[in-house]
Amino acid sequence: MRATKLTALAATTVFAISLAACGSDADEQSDAGAAAPMATGAAPMTSSAAPSMAAGMAGDMVNFGPGCASVPADPANAGSFEAMAQVPVATAASGNPLLSTLVTAVKKAGLVDSLNSADGITVFAPTNDAFGKIPEADLNKVLADKKTLTSVLTYHVVPGKLTPADLAGPHKTLQGEELTVTGSGEDFTVGDAASVVCGNVQTANANVYIIDSVLMPKS
Repeated sequence: MRATKLTALAATTVFAISLAACGSDADEQSDAGAAAPMATGAAPMTSSAAPSMAAGMAGDMVNFGPGCASVPADPANAGSFEAMAQVPVATAASGNPLLSTLVTAVKKAGLVDSLNSADGITVFAPTNDAFGKIPEADLNKVLADKKTLTSVLTYHVVPGKLTPADLAGPHKTLQGEELTVTGSGEDFTVGDAASVVCGNVQTANANVYIIDSVLMPKS
């Protein structure tokens, strides 16, 4: 699929999912859904996905990977595949029990509105266990450094909604560096070592691939 056009801005540096500055501060708006473009370093993103479209996607999506078994099965649960397909990506992640640490990081980086207002993106979303692999002192240091956190988070985001058929290959991230995915079918490795544990998760404005390690940009 073709990546959506993003306005080019200077790329710079837990997860500015490379921005020199962050978007609107979402530390105080945990479930904001209004558009708030990222500041310097990443292109502003605009929302066009509607809940009705997302509901249609929910019926057609095919998820894969052992981690999908941990996603709530009840459609009424905010973390279920059906519920996530009807809301934008940051809001969808907030309902998924596998992604609570990621949601905390996104809020600290002030990226909730920017991600929710993105018009077609792919997000590689680390699980709580993925963050657990990072020594606690190191993780806390990154979470306290908004610039570094933004760089890390945006390195997990690629323009365009990539299907499994589109996934393998090099992709330029919103952070600015390139990220390579290898594999095929239902077996993919993102970067050097992160495995997709639950793939092709639909939200109203993004395709999400849940991974078992945090991706770190080189700069």
